Amino acid sequence: MKRIAMFGMAAVAVAVIGCSALGRAAFQNPVVNLRDVRVLGLGTQGGQLEVQLGVYNPNNFRLDATRMTYRVFVGDSVGLASGAVDTRQTVQATDSTIVKIPVSFTYSGLGAAATQLLRTGAVNYRVLGDVTVGSAVGNFTVPYSASGTFNSMAAAR
Repeated sequence: MKRIAMFGMAAVAVAVIGCSALGRAAFQNPVVNLRDVRVLGLGTQGGQLEVQLGVYNPNNFRLDATRMTYRVFVGDSVGLASGAVDTRQTVQATDSTIVKIPVSFTYSGLGAAATQLLRTGAVNYRVLGDVTVGSAVGNFTVPYSASGTFNSMAAAR
């Protein structure tokens, strides 16, 4: 009887691991774009913004983000903003939604960005972090990293 129970538990473990691997293979990353930025407050060391992101879910199942961390750098190493969001955000299957994220920033990072912007007309940035996603195919944490250039001339158009 013990052997049957052990075999049953092993079979369940293999099935769970297999489903999890299939779920990750079926998962498509959401498409995210910046919609708006609002200043919520300013202090002696920095301030607080509300960043609004448009998030599109290309998957055929609902996504529930239960946690997101982020760090924003100007250039390669000057920290501009960081934080974590623990509020559940849901995006329905093949649908879009606006996600509001509180962002704390430092004046030193903002100063580095302003200096680079005034000198070159553009700011190189890097964003990295991870998102914990729950879906019909399992729960997992997905790291992300992106870099780009904010061009003041393109933004003015």
